[in-house]
Amino acid sequence: MASQTMKLSLIFIPLLLCFLAASVQSGGIAIYWGQDGREGTLKSTCDSGNYVIVILAFITPFGNGQTPVLNLAGHCNPSAGGCKSLTPDINACQAKGIKVLLSLGGGSGSYTLTSLSDAQNVAKYLWDNYLGGTSTDRPLGSAVLDGIDLDIELGGTSYYDVLAKTLSSYSSKGKKVYISAAPQCPYPDAHLGQALSTRIFDYVWVQFYNNPPCQYQSGDITKLTNSWNTWTSNVKATKIFMGLPASTGAAGSGYIPPSTLTGQVLPMAKKSSKYGGIMLWSRYFDVQNKYSDQVKSFVANLADDGDANGTSTTATA
Repeated sequence: MASQTMKLSLIFIPLLLCFLAASVQSGGIAIYWGQDGREGTLKSTCDSGNYVIVILAFITPFGNGQTPVLNLAGHCNPSAGGCKSLTPDINACQAKGIKVLLSLGGGSGSYTLTSLSDAQNVAKYLWDNYLGGTSTDRPLGSAVLDGIDLDIELGGTSYYDVLAKTLSSYSSKGKKVYISAAPQCPYPDAHLGQALSTRIFDYVWVQFYNNPPCQYQSGDITKLTNSWNTWTSNVKATKIFMGLPASTGAAGSGYIPPSTLTGQVLPMAKKSSKYGGIMLWSRYFDVQNKYSDQVKSFVANLADDGDANGTSTTATA
């Protein structure tokens, strides 16, 4: 009997360890694509194997009675139906298990929500034209996107909670609608604070750049650490990502050299159970700097960031 029990233990323990390892969700990289025609195709972005989420940027203008307009600068012209050619690329990304989201807003353009009904109308338009709805003139063709991202940096601060709730409610129609947000790192975010309090966001990628009070300073991760801890402690999102510029040219400040990210920042960030990975702005700058190539394995690895002997591995900036 004892021998039989030992044999079962020898079988069960490795299986249990494998289960526990598999049940821990590792980190991944989310990337914004669409604002530079030199960044390559959407398909090549997904074929790189570096990303788990691709965010199409942007929808602007929208709100205040305006019909939401897709703006994929340098890639296609939606007014002439040119963006429908992206359907095969979107389908190819999704076939690889990569989620494809559509971002509203950005750092320029004309957008705001003026009332509860305005927010609901925007949500309905997005559902009908980009998600599971049945509009006959979908800007991206027959592709059904996985969700909507809110990168709200301009305009009013009201009704984004209504927009998020309405979009999330469409999940009841079948396919889940993922909701994400890209707030600035000063907490709470001026435009998205109310929306984030709804607790319905799947992903929040906080922009830890162009905000010196809460970002990495050369050689010092103190402000970044304090801000990360504030966000992960207070925001009830499924996963929180550290939003970063993919090169020095991608933002005015806040760039973190790959060696610093892998050696100091990620070990700190991974202490939170809400750690989801990093978000990079943007695919164009990532192609130029090969940032994701240098950090991908460290972002995904939930163990200590080092080699088999426990020593730190240095990536080049």
